[in-house]
Amino acid sequence: MHKDGSIYDDIPEVHYQFKEYHLPRVQPLVGQWIVYLEPSKVKLSKGFFAVAKVKGIVPDPDVSGRYRALIEEGSFLPFSPTVPREVEGRAVERDCHNQQWSIRPLSNSDFARIIALGLPDEDFLPRSGDPEPINRVRDVQTPFEIERPLVQTLVSKPFRDRAFRRAVMEAYDGRCAVTGWKLVNGGGRLEAQAAHIRPVEHNGPDSIRNGLALSGTAHWMFDRGLIGFSDSHDILIHRKVNDRDGVEAILNPTGKLVAPARVADRPHPAFLKWHREFHQFQT
Repeated sequence: MHKDGSIYDDIPEVHYQFKEYHLPRVQPLVGQWIVYLEPSKVKLSKGFFAVAKVKGIVPDPDVSGRYRALIEEGSFLPFSPTVPREVEGRAVERDCHNQQWSIRPLSNSDFARIIALGLPDEDFLPRSGDPEPINRVRDVQTPFEIERPLVQTLVSKPFRDRAFRRAVMEAYDGRCAVTGWKLVNGGGRLEAQAAHIRPVEHNGPDSIRNGLALSGTAHWMFDRGLIGFSDSHDILIHRKVNDRDGVEAILNPTGKLVAPARVADRPHPAFLKWHREFHQFQT
């Protein structure tokens, strides 16, 4: 269970911090897949919101008496749509004896049910380069059994790419974070693309908080380090840009990143910092 802004130093895409007395529950999870749940007491709780795999456990380097469950690189994947605790009046998690535990085991059937709801069959995902309209109303699907192996699906790169794109596009409502444009062609195809802040080849996770919706030109500039973002979301223009006026002309009037409405979906400072340092921004 994870809550943004809690007393725990969590980056769900990277590590999960917990107290020592939870060790007996966490140790069996090493090498296993887990799901993340936002507490119901959080306003507009998104419920189950991601899946990931635990790589190992280490003592927390900063806080005595706490540990970190390390997330395997490339395993984190956000759900889109997120999965509520109940669907059509029935609990999604049905085999748990105490749903107040912040760390608890899931039965195989509960895990499969949550994955099926959070990562629907590929028929429900947009085709590569031809995403579904953001405002499309989906029928409620409750495929509580998954025929194909779960792990094969969770590690499939095409599946992950499409799931990441859909999650980012929905978080940003299809609007470019730099220009503020939301361009859609006659077939419902969005012009914006899903970009990683810290690239996958540099161990960046497929996480909404490591993602941005960017138009083609903004995506090209961001990947090449011509633009970046401060922790307060100011758009930064690199000193090596040869046409600063041209870049400034396409920025949205605020000069700041057009961020998702949900604070929990906005870029994480750790990923923004990595991008600035990698591209040697002067701030």
